[in-house]
Amino acid sequence: MSKDVSPTNRDRFIELGIKIGALRKMRGMSQEQLAAEAKMSRSHLSSIEAPNSVRPFSLEVLFNIADALEVEPSELLISSFPARKEK
Repeated sequence: MSKDVSPTNRDRFIELGIKIGALRKMRGMSQEQLAAEAKMSRSHLSSIEAPNSVRPFSLEVLFNIADALEVEPSELLISSFPARKEK
């Protein structure tokens, strides 16, 4: 995936990473736990959550993170914090 990200999308990736980190903490999960459940490395998750860097990632990663956080993928992309998915 290209690292060339437009300024608008840069801000979106940063906001998304911050939201993922906040939701992870609200769920009482460590980065290691979320990374394992999302089928990714902890270092990749850490780079996504880092507010001072931009780490573009695939839809598959977004879907895996959403599933691990028990939210709909679309809810990660909206401004307010999502609720847990109904089981």
